[in-house]
Parts: sequence; structure tokens; C-alpha cells
Amino acid sequence: MTPRERVFNRLQSKPVDRIPNLNIIMLFAADFIGAAYKSYVTDYRYLVEGNIKCCEEFGIDMVSAISDPFRETNDFGANVFFPENDVPICTDYFIKSYKDIEKLLIKNPLKTKRMLDRVKAIELYKNSVGNDYPILGWVEGPISEAANLRGVNNIMLDLNDNPDFVKELFEICTEQAIEFGIAQIKAGADFIGVGDAAASLIGPDCYNNFVLPYEQKLFKVLKREGAKIKLHICGNTSSLLNFMLLSGADIIDIDWMVDFKKAVKILSNKCSVCGNFDPVRIALNGTLDDVEKAVMKCVNASNKNTFIAAGCEIPRNTPYINMLKINNILKNFC
Repeated sequence: MTPRERVFNRLQSKPVDRIPNLNIIMLFAADFIGAAYKSYVTDYRYLVEGNIKCCEEFGIDMVSAISDPFRETNDFGANVFFPENDVPICTDYFIKSYKDIEKLLIKNPLKTKRMLDRVKAIELYKNSVGNDYPILGWVEGPISEAANLRGVNNIMLDLNDNPDFVKELFEICTEQAIEFGIAQIKAGADFIGVGDAAASLIGPDCYNNFVLPYEQKLFKVLKREGAKIKLHICGNTSSLLNFMLLSGADIIDIDWMVDFKKAVKILSNKCSVCGNFDPVRIALNGTLDDVEKAVMKCVNASNKNTFIAAGCEIPRNTPYINMLKINNILKNFC
């Protein structure tokens, strides 16, 4: 069974030869091929090479175009600094005042620099491994992109001080995500991952009233265009699970601090759940015994449409033996 067959079967609760491995790799993948991270995030060829080689070596079942959260932000016009071998940094908030929202103009991803680079990654995946692997594109969700443009602290205050501004900002961010997502779907993406990490910092009422409507709009359009949706909210989303269920996502990532068994119980009748061992304590710093116990805990909480992965990105310097161990464990379960 190919990874593509495995993932799509699992999504539909159909038989698979083993539980799919959906670990997220970024810095780990760049290091694995000996590429500087600056090259990885600015030249799609390194990103594609790193993903394919890691998927082949460590049994990961999905190639991904995720690299950093600032592609849309950068193309909106924000200043982003690219360290030689670390993650990009947004050095200055683009939206400093409410009036600055006038500067936000929806861009055609095919006429930008960084969004286009991701679209080219999808095209290269499609031409090289599209028959064997599902392809995951990526966009930023409404509150995460707003936080990238405005600053996390500022957007949290804005939710209380100026909700109308927040809704206008979320609307623009969502429209840009739609355009970016559609471009990736047309290039060959099977899934669009939506990173909305800042949502874990707000309560369920705020999520329901402010974030969920825009996620629903985004997901509805992208699914209509033919993609599946993978929602990724880092952090403790325990209080948000019942509302995340309403988003329309096909797969929902669950970070390590959430009770995985509870998440599977709440979500699995409507979508697939993916997670959720600790990427640092287990994948990076754990012994082989630690890895086995943590992965088995996730397996034992799973059902027929559950995927296994660390709760968030696999850290750079994660021992290869730990990555191989994860895959070897999953080979024994279907």
C-alpha cells in the first residue's frame, strides 16, 4: 500500500496495512539533507528534497509544504528576516495602528515571491511523487495571520477593545488564505494545512464568536475546490475541541498537552484526529523505551480513522533512531 492509499483509506476508516505516520518536519528535514534553513524556506527545491528523503527514510506518509508562518505576512509587505540556519523572524509589525489596515491588499499568489515559492513546491511534489504520496499545502488561519501582522499581544487586546477591527482584519486574512489555498490546490495539493496556533490562547466563547466563522468560511471554499483540510492549532486546545469539531476540518491535529483519548472520543465521529506525543520530551530527548510507551499510548487511544504524530513539529537534532522507532511501532498496527 502506498502512503497515498494508506492516508486516504485511513481518512475513510477503511483498512490499511499500518497506521499512517503524519509527523511534521521542517528544521529536521533541512538538517537531514545538509541545507541551511534560509535555503529551505526560500528555495522550494530544498524543501521538496528534504521532505521526500525524510518520508522515504523514516516512513512519514505525507509530503508537506510547511516551512514557516510568514509567507503571506512577507508578501503583504511586512519585514521578515531570514537567519542563515534558523526560522524566519518578522522584525516589525505591519499593522501598527488601526488605520494601517488600509495597507493590506489581497495578493495574487502567483505574482508574489514567497507564496509562489510554496506553489512551486506543490508543483514539484505533484510531478515527482504525486502518485505515491498525498501532498499537504499550507496557509495561515485567521487569528494566526492577524497575529503575525499585528502582534500576538496587540491582537489579544484588540479582541476586547476593537472587535470590529478584528473582524475586518480576519476577513482580509481569510480572503488571502483562500487565494493562496486555491493556488496550491490547482498546483496539486490534496490537503491544505491551516495553522492557527494563536487560537489556543483564547477561550471557547472567543474562539466561537471570532475565529470559527472565518475558519468555516476558509475550509468550505477550499473543500469545494477539491482539497481536504488539516487544522493545526498548537497548544492546549482542550476547551476548544467541541467548537473545532464544527470547523469542517477533515483532520484535526492535537498537541501533546491535550488528553488524546478525550480528543478522539469527541472528534472522531466527524473527522480524523492526529497526534499527539510530546515532540521535545519524547521525540527529541526520550529513550527508545520512552518513544515506545508514548506512541503506544496514542495507538491505544486511536480508532479506525486516527493518525499518529508528535503534537507539533519534530525538533531538529531529534535522534534518527527515535524517528525509526516511531515508524517501526506503527508498522505493527492497522
